[in-house]
Amino acid sequence: MGIYSIAITGASGAPYALRLLQLIIQGGHNVYLTISGDGLKILNDEVGILLKGSETEIQYSLERQLDAKPGQLRYFDEDNMYTPIASGSVPVDAMVVIPCSMKALGSIAHGFASNLIERAADVTIKERRKLIIVPREMPLSAIHLRNMLTLAETGCHIIPAMPAFYHHPKHLQDMVDFVVGRVLDAMGVENSITPRWGL
Repeated sequence: MGIYSIAITGASGAPYALRLLQLIIQGGHNVYLTISGDGLKILNDEVGILLKGSETEIQYSLERQLDAKPGQLRYFDEDNMYTPIASGSVPVDAMVVIPCSMKALGSIAHGFASNLIERAADVTIKERRKLIIVPREMPLSAIHLRNMLTLAETGCHIIPAMPAFYHHPKHLQDMVDFVVGRVLDAMGVENSITPRWGL
């Protein structure tokens, strides 16, 4: 089973993050999770998950909601730099920032590493591990596009939250699953949550 670092930032798109977490946990994988302050607010606004309190309290709440086994999910506050994912000595199979705000994207692209999300991404890049960015913004300015190009040139996967329609989605969940399925593909996690073209 894999070990994955998941970061949720303050962009619209919490359903993508929640669905990814559900599938990773159901698949028996281990997760290091961090959520920005704005990401916590948007989780509540968009999917009705209110997380507050200490790291331990938030972790316990998530374990119950995701039906995670003990030790399968570890949660860290974005200001806690004393965590495994802040160091390149702790290997992870991939990191996903989902959804990724333009603020977080710009900070990662320029190596700021001013909080745990940015530091964990910085570590992932310098260790040449998989970093998957799921940006959520429209329209995109030239600044946003340059930042994405900077990250793409370092080998990062840029997977914008752009659902397709060729699989004839009937429900909102079908559209969420399309994006999450592509993220899982980039992570190297086998999945069959959405139809494949021509199959």
